[in-house]
Amino acid sequence: MPTLNIRKKFGRRLREIRRATSLSQEELGFKANIHRTYIGAVERGEQNVSLDNIYKLAKALKVEMKELFSF
Repeated sequence: MPTLNIRKKFGRRLREIRRATSLSQEELGFKANIHRTYIGAVERGEQNVSLDNIYKLAKALKVEMKELFSF
């Protein structure tokens, strides 16, 4: 089985943390000031997320940025 690329791994981890906090993509988007469709694309590994947006997502999820990379 080929290795998953980093975007897919990051997206799966983001989805895992988001679901653990019982937030919808729309709710996370509101808290992070990021459109929900962008969050969906990140979770599917379709979007190459910037450091600025990683920071916003971590802050909205109330986790350290490094938690988003624990995969």
